[in-house]
Amino acid sequence: MKRKHLFCTLFLFLTFLSVGRVWAQYDKQQFFYRGQQLIFDGRFQQAIDNFNKLIQLDPELYEAYFLRGIGKYNLGDFLGAKSDFDKALSINPVFTMAYHYRAITYSRLGQYDNALEDLQEAVDLRPSYNGLYFSRGVTYLLSQQFELAEADFNRFIRHEPRVSEAYLNRGACYLFLKDTVKALQDYNTAVLLNKFDPEGYIRRSRVYAMKENYEEALSDLNQAISLDAANSFAYFNRALIRNNRNDLNGALSDLEKVLAEDPGNALTLYNRALIRTQIGDYNNALDDYDRVIAINPGNVLAYYNRGALFIQMERYNDALRDYDKAIELYPDFANAYMNRSYVKNKLGRFAAAQSDYNIAQGKVQSYKARLGDTTYSAFADTTQKFDRLLALDADFAKKDFNNELLQYRDVDIRLKPLFKLLAGAGENRQALEQQYFYDDLEKYLSGQVIPLNLYSVSPEGNLQDLTFRKEQVENMLKSDKDNPDLIFIKGILDFQSKQFNASLASYSQAITKDPDNVFYYINRAALQSEMIDFISSMDDNVQMLTLDESGTTRTRVQEQSRREYDYSGAIEDLQKAAMLAPDFAYVYYNLGNLHCLSGNLPESITDYSRSIELYPYLAEAYYNRGLIQIYLKEKEKGCMDISTAGELGVKDAYSVIKKFCVTD
Repeated sequence: MKRKHLFCTLFLFLTFLSVGRVWAQYDKQQFFYRGQQLIFDGRFQQAIDNFNKLIQLDPELYEAYFLRGIGKYNLGDFLGAKSDFDKALSINPVFTMAYHYRAITYSRLGQYDNALEDLQEAVDLRPSYNGLYFSRGVTYLLSQQFELAEADFNRFIRHEPRVSEAYLNRGACYLFLKDTVKALQDYNTAVLLNKFDPEGYIRRSRVYAMKENYEEALSDLNQAISLDAANSFAYFNRALIRNNRNDLNGALSDLEKVLAEDPGNALTLYNRALIRTQIGDYNNALDDYDRVIAINPGNVLAYYNRGALFIQMERYNDALRDYDKAIELYPDFANAYMNRSYVKNKLGRFAAAQSDYNIAQGKVQSYKARLGDTTYSAFADTTQKFDRLLALDADFAKKDFNNELLQYRDVDIRLKPLFKLLAGAGENRQALEQQYFYDDLEKYLSGQVIPLNLYSVSPEGNLQDLTFRKEQVENMLKSDKDNPDLIFIKGILDFQSKQFNASLASYSQAITKDPDNVFYYINRAALQSEMIDFISSMDDNVQMLTLDESGTTRTRVQEQSRREYDYSGAIEDLQKAAMLAPDFAYVYYNLGNLHCLSGNLPESITDYSRSIELYPYLAEAYYNRGLIQIYLKEKEKGCMDISTAGELGVKDAYSVIKKFCVTD
């Protein structure tokens, strides 16, 4: 069962909120109601921006923190949402809805005890608010307290008898309690209440499948797919039913649809490998097993069944290695000893084969003697087939696949780029109190012949305008050829025209003429870094932080290219800039990027932290520091930094949060 389906859709009953006080200013009301409407419309990033402004106007407005928390929750930023609900409750400790939504957030974070404490607080405050019992039922269900969950859903249904999700969840309780009759009744009711929700049909199909009523199960899954042709969960379950009916081609077709959506779905790859083995497609089956093991190297069944496939391919040494691994992972796996005995016989290792056979028989006898002990593993049961397709709630799926459709995709996470001075009009979208003012920068910018500003991403412009600016500056240089600022500006315009070598020459010439100008060093360092990135991208060898869906991290470099790129020159320029301007936040931000690209991650975190100390609203620094902390397995710190970056306006933050900070 997918956990996300255990949650009723969060209808945002925001109309209960009133600002609760006489407003001093009309614009606060406007921000409040505009933010509510943005949440209703599903425009959560804009809602967060709106509530940021409202909080600046009134830092004690607990409703604003609460609503901003809802926006973050809906973007998958559960840590950020919890932080906002915390703040709302610190201002108003009797705010029932904040307890309620913080409890839901705790549940999504897997902190069920905390969730239940908050729900009890909310129930004590508003015992007549029926939605609390639904949420508490979900939390009990997630924490596998099924009788308590059933009791809460019973209470909810008595007062709200037409909410289909309540029957779906209570049906799940009954299923876990082995009462398929009541589960089927609840799923029937859910389907009657909402005939257009595919989830009811999917749930009911699985009860039918448990009863081996495959016709009804298939009919329900066909109906679910007709309602939602992109529902990979329905295709996955239909593949299981089709396989049970010996429709192997149909089962393969359904698994292909799941993999088209999630190409690295481990459980689907495993099942496809089993079917491919059945139809004699050994090479492709082997590819699937290889991918499953790459994703989940601790999966004992993948090694066991790949070993059996190697036997069919007469690759006995490979089979031996897989059975060795299966036994290493689970020493009581009697069938693995039996199969390894067979392989050793084939390899002429007769004494070792006899030893494995004896061990297997001993484990079988031990298993039979302890059949009443439910903690004793069925891996020692030689009557059980271990090459069946796995459902999401199969015993071994729970152990080896975390009871979910695993998604595994490499995701390239690029750092936010370096800052540098570029030609273009400034665009400041931050509130005045969040703006960064550095006196030397303001003085320098105000004295230049063309508008310059600090950018991380080049501003939009056209080649014609750049050409005009370059001609303008070159004409000035004819009469003032030793002016370092003009030479520097020429370098900026060359850079923006992608003339990197000319730009580098100009920056170096400007530094020669004025070696104490911090901005020259910042730009030359940024240029050197971008030149390296450009060259490495041509070689398809750019280093980047790579994280997979399970949080595994590494630095990926193409194996065929051994070129190494040296950022030391750029780092030296920024170190010189730090000496000249030790209190300029962007110098340390840029140093953080270069230290990261050079592989010195602890130093990069120190640099980003220093930049944030100097400028607490530097969103890109939070974002980059968060990525590195996730990379270094400091997930909670990293996710909080990414959350802060999202709050400060980095839109990419929420896609990162959904990939690496949500633990469904």
